[in-house]
Amino acid sequence: MTRSCVSNGNGNVKCFKRKNKTLPKSFVLLLSIVVARQLLSLLTMSSRALRRLRGKQRGQEAIDIGGLLADPNEEVADLEEEAQDGVLQPVAKNSRKSSKKNKTQKNVNNIYELVKYLASNASRKKCSFENCQFYTNVSCYSYLPTFPQQEEGVGDDLDALLETIEKTNGLSHQSGPCGTSDNRPVLYVEHRNLNPETELKRYFGARAVLGDQRARTRQRQFHRSTWMTAPKDTWPRFSRPGISMSLQESREGLQYFTFVHNRDYQQVQFKFLDAVESMDPNNIVALLQLNPYHVDSLLQLSDVCRIQEDQEMARDLVERALYSFECAFHPVFSLTSGTSRLDYLRPENRAFYLALYKHMMFLEKRGCPRTALEYCKLILSLDPENDPLCMLLMVDFLSLRSREYTFLIRLYEEWEGHRNLSQLPNFALSVALSYYHQSLQDELTPEECARLKQKADDLLQDALIMFPGVLMPLLDLCAVQPDSAVSSHSFFGPKSQIWQPPALNELLSLYVGRCHILWKEGRVLLWLEGNVREVLRRVDSKDPLVEDYENKRKIRYQSAPRNIHRHVILSEIKGATAALPLEVTTQPVMGFDPLPPLDSVISYTRPNSEPEPNTAQGWRGWGHTPDRTPVCCKAPPQAGLEPQTHQRAGTGQTCCATVPPFHTKHINKKRK
Repeated sequence: MTRSCVSNGNGNVKCFKRKNKTLPKSFVLLLSIVVARQLLSLLTMSSRALRRLRGKQRGQEAIDIGGLLADPNEEVADLEEEAQDGVLQPVAKNSRKSSKKNKTQKNVNNIYELVKYLASNASRKKCSFENCQFYTNVSCYSYLPTFPQQEEGVGDDLDALLETIEKTNGLSHQSGPCGTSDNRPVLYVEHRNLNPETELKRYFGARAVLGDQRARTRQRQFHRSTWMTAPKDTWPRFSRPGISMSLQESREGLQYFTFVHNRDYQQVQFKFLDAVESMDPNNIVALLQLNPYHVDSLLQLSDVCRIQEDQEMARDLVERALYSFECAFHPVFSLTSGTSRLDYLRPENRAFYLALYKHMMFLEKRGCPRTALEYCKLILSLDPENDPLCMLLMVDFLSLRSREYTFLIRLYEEWEGHRNLSQLPNFALSVALSYYHQSLQDELTPEECARLKQKADDLLQDALIMFPGVLMPLLDLCAVQPDSAVSSHSFFGPKSQIWQPPALNELLSLYVGRCHILWKEGRVLLWLEGNVREVLRRVDSKDPLVEDYENKRKIRYQSAPRNIHRHVILSEIKGATAALPLEVTTQPVMGFDPLPPLDSVISYTRPNSEPEPNTAQGWRGWGHTPDRTPVCCKAPPQAGLEPQTHQRAGTGQTCCATVPPFHTKHINKKRK
């Protein structure tokens, strides 16, 4: 109660009592509920929480708190009604009440300014989950984040808020009792690292990455929350294409899933095979007009766009295929725990593998090697025993590109005992390079640096003795001319490449073509030169290890398994594809199913159609040979097709194939 006195000008003074306006308890309770929900969404760091922070979710428009002082009873009634609907409606901008609010509370339109004192005084929490690294949607945090204090009149700083939350979550993962990296599986996948924006923000800043997203209007489509890809407004309206996921069995802590095609999707799949056999990409475009989320059509057309150098369209089609798969995930299926399995023997699952691989390659070319490494770990975790796409030949390159040396060394140490990773040239050389880069870190002591440097020298010398044929091609691609003592020596000379087994030649060509860029650094070349001279000294001194490794080379690497051939075909590295054996190069390779397994598990077959010989349970149709030369099917050429000339990779020859032109301008047209 306050007492006020007013004079009427005649000497009379009139006094009266006035009640202070206070906020009702119901409104305070409602506000605390909203604050708690916002803090909970911040901690989980899901895509839904990120959308809330960026102001892109319905009901997240700017809220002015000045209006709370105008008419509390009316405002509380409105807020309670909106809380029942789950949405806080924004205040109308054209009302007189809104103008008063703006005068009273200027530059205050961030709801987190109201609750920052709650976040700063949040108490520490203990992790209540045991073995939380095996759960998908559970994140253990040791404490709640503390938001930075903001000065008056500065306004909301969303970039600083997002950066603080990410740093806090990263620290909590490392400091928590059940969130340390040592306790996690080596193939553990983090949700936030599946988003390339997380990596791009580290390079260019959050403001540069999120700037175009803030300008979006509120009249946009609202999609379900996804981890791998974010649906775009230019995509057609999503309707379930007929793909689902079922849980087959659970044993020994692992869950085995498979994708299932319903009857309607099977009919679309048969039409897709007809379109492939027609050798006309326009038929696939027409099929996508009616079925915009048919994954095989999206992946096949993505390859066509990529060959015609339309990289943006090719990447967009792959992302749309991944979104279609993610919407069909089983509730128990986990991307991060490393306990979910997908059998590559089933054709329904292969498209998911290929979509992940193509998306990973686009991310690497886009300059996001850390995100690409996370997808590589994801593909490897789906079937680590068989490794159908042979991601072990790729994981070392992405680890070095993203400077994840600790992860690569840990993978090598944990898997060497049962997978013999040292027999792969890429691991033998890349692990040595990882130790060398670790020895250059400034925060290490001189003794620790010397120990790591000696470890790197020993591993590199062993790798050069085991794989002498890798040196000269590697120096050639690095534009380095070796001295005569090295080039004329019989151990590293042309003889070492001529007499090496064909499978080893395939592996070395793959490694040199992919990883030569990692060896171009000046200090790395100096380190390599010193170890090459030491290897020559050991060879001239008749080191018994040299003869032992030579005998092992002759016994091993006689023939490569089918998954290595499949990986070489997908890599499209010219030197590696030229080293493929004849039994692979003489058969057509389908872009939507390259080199299918010989023991495929077929759940449904194409009616009135027999598979072509040498396709290994695949479908005959339009595809490419491993050197990316188009192959012609047995169907007769159609009239009016435009002949196109394609250059054979690795040679100067050309191959003429009747491939019609296609148009993709209506691919992303929205369905009404």
